[in-house]
Amino acid sequence: MSTTAILTAPRRAVLADVVPGVRVRDMTLILAGALLTALLAQVTVPMHPVPLTGQTLAVGFVGATLGLRRGVASMCLYVVLGCFLPFYADAQSGISHLWGATGGYIWGFVFATAAIGRLSERGADRKLLTAFLAFVFAQLLIFIPGVIVLHQVIGGSWATSIHSGFTVFILGGVVKAAIGGAVLPSAWALVRHIDRH
Repeated sequence: MSTTAILTAPRRAVLADVVPGVRVRDMTLILAGALLTALLAQVTVPMHPVPLTGQTLAVGFVGATLGLRRGVASMCLYVVLGCFLPFYADAQSGISHLWGATGGYIWGFVFATAAIGRLSERGADRKLLTAFLAFVFAQLLIFIPGVIVLHQVIGGSWATSIHSGFTVFILGGVVKAAIGGAVLPSAWALVRHIDRH
């Protein structure tokens, strides 16, 4: 698909489609998305019982730029690789993390990637407001299973689980959504600029 066709496509085109090739491109981008998520997972602010990390920002970018299918494949690859390699927050690894305090968030990455990928295929990543809202929605999809699993692991009241697993992350989530809301439309503007020249 040419860049002009991508730019004028009403739906299903995402930033990854600008890169030429198909199979090799897709495999490379899927791996790159998993590695980006692993890299940003190491950007952490220690909190208990769940640290603040750059993972959710990576999840948003992976989903938005790769679209639903490639984004989900990339996030599933990240989840699998994290079982064997130090890809999770604070260079952690192991299957046990999928069932621990942070496990629900890791599973939520897959749902969030699918959602923002689908929204981006419909053009949500091309305007500041819709890109911001897509990032917010994707992050909410991370927190829902995250808080549910956290509650099962730590016990206590739902209020404590919601506070420890969601409320304390709201400001960081808004900042990440603002970054995504600014970067994605800017990337599309750059693609349009390059296409014109």
